[in-house]
Amino acid sequence: MAAKIKKGDTVAIIAGKDIGQKGKVLKVDHAKGRVVVEGWNMVKKHRRASQVQEGGIIDIEAPIHISNVALVDPSDDKPCRVGFEIRNDKKVRVSKRTNTVID
Repeated sequence: MAAKIKKGDTVAIIAGKDIGQKGKVLKVDHAKGRVVVEGWNMVKKHRRASQVQEGGIIDIEAPIHISNVALVDPSDDKPCRVGFEIRNDKKVRVSKRTNTVID
């Protein structure tokens, strides 16, 4: 199955506490259906000190379910749904709203 959202894509958060925000995808976990968006869905994590790093309370990005984000259309910077088409003997991602190639 082809991935509708990939690492490095710009996505808009469409549900949850950070609704309406945009950010870059840092990590995609297809098995669990979750993505990590840069700078959003921040949570506090208590980290124990080690010889390499100091301990304390740090902020990290928590994963968001993939259904709560939408890919941002590069042509007009608005959230869109994604489809697939065969163009020039290659499978490409296409915006359903503007019918433009995303890759």
